[in-house]
Amino acid sequence: MSDGYLTVESAMTDGLRALGLDGVDIAAFRVYYDALVFENEHQNLTTITAEPEVASLHFLDSLAILPHIDRNPRPQLSTVNCQLSIVDIGSGAGFPGLPIAIARPDYAVTMLDAREKRVDFLRDTIKQLGITNATATHGRAEEYAAAARESFDIAVSRAVANLRELAELCLPLVKIGGTFLAMKSRGSDAEIAASSNAIATLGGAPAEIVDYTLPDGTPRRIVVVRKIAATPPQYPRRYKKIETQPL
Repeated sequence: MSDGYLTVESAMTDGLRALGLDGVDIAAFRVYYDALVFENEHQNLTTITAEPEVASLHFLDSLAILPHIDRNPRPQLSTVNCQLSIVDIGSGAGFPGLPIAIARPDYAVTMLDAREKRVDFLRDTIKQLGITNATATHGRAEEYAAAARESFDIAVSRAVANLRELAELCLPLVKIGGTFLAMKSRGSDAEIAASSNAIATLGGAPAEIVDYTLPDGTPRRIVVVRKIAATPPQYPRRYKKIETQPL
């Protein structure tokens, strides 16, 4: 963000306006920021701690995915209150899952991470925020799929793994008709091209690339994969095999 932005509140106000997102609770992001910076002294959650940079590169970047979630087809909504269900794989400090949950209280967001201390942080922050539509779960995605196979409308992930590996971790969790959204850098063309076999094998349509720019000028990319067929039951495999023998 420019030097004119000194606080989370000022950066979020203009950033949300630039993204066309109205009605988002900016005060909640102050609570989130304070919790993040405090916990970062005890465990490594982020190398970015300045208020305007956290607002832009974490909060607003997470929220930039919302237009692709908001317009997702929803023929298979099955929860009792018909909430759109989202799983954030490898959520870490909560990006993009927790900003999405703050901005869309009508979406049910599950944040999955293999590190228990990070899940504890997310659970504490959810309590501080007083929101009821977010859940933090400790576990590995390839194991979690056994209990939650094809049960989410949307799977999202931000800078977790190579797209071939990520597709095998995420697509098994997505319902047919749902969407897998991977947040990547602009320099990911070769990685996306190499993932085409994995995506097809796992039931996904060919990837769509959506490039965008954050309000501060940072170039970003979302890889959009529609789930068009059931994932074969042998996937996901154990992570070591996913890593050493990618599809």
